[in-house]
Amino acid sequence: MGFGTLKKDGQIMDCGINMAEKKTKEKRLSPAEIEEFKAMLLAKLYEILGNVVSMEDETLRKENSNLSNMPTHMADIGTDNFDLENTLNLMESERKILAEIDDALGRIENGTYGVCEGSGEPIPKERLQAIPWARYCVAYAGLLEKGLVVREDDVDEIDSENKADEQKNDNLNFAED
Repeated sequence: MGFGTLKKDGQIMDCGINMAEKKTKEKRLSPAEIEEFKAMLLAKLYEILGNVVSMEDETLRKENSNLSNMPTHMADIGTDNFDLENTLNLMESERKILAEIDDALGRIENGTYGVCEGSGEPIPKERLQAIPWARYCVAYAGLLEKGLVVREDDVDEIDSENKADEQKNDNLNFAED
């Protein structure tokens, strides 16, 4: 069984779908469809870049407008801090989507766009139209959300954390000797 494949009640399942019941494989995307999705990704990329630049400009403008010598009420400071934190959270969220879009454009370049990274199955066009940067088919994404499978990135991160913890423990043991 490969990555993303489960065994349930003696039957081989892929992303929770019984392979014996699976009718026909969905076709891979045509070059014209890939170009259409690339255009969608680029349009979203430019839209988000515009949003992030706009948010940054507005935040800087607010910061510069508070340079007067007028006393500031504590409630105003709290509101300003809340607005700033909210804007920073929105910008972080937008940056994550930008990274996903960039990865999707890379998958287009290397010929793996539209293929689930977990199961290797084609991602349905409807899903890509809704989320053009999708990495996983709906079934596999559901398994990830439920914690039934682990992404390779998460495994690498856990391994790195474990190695760092081991190094700290080794250093502590060395210091005690």
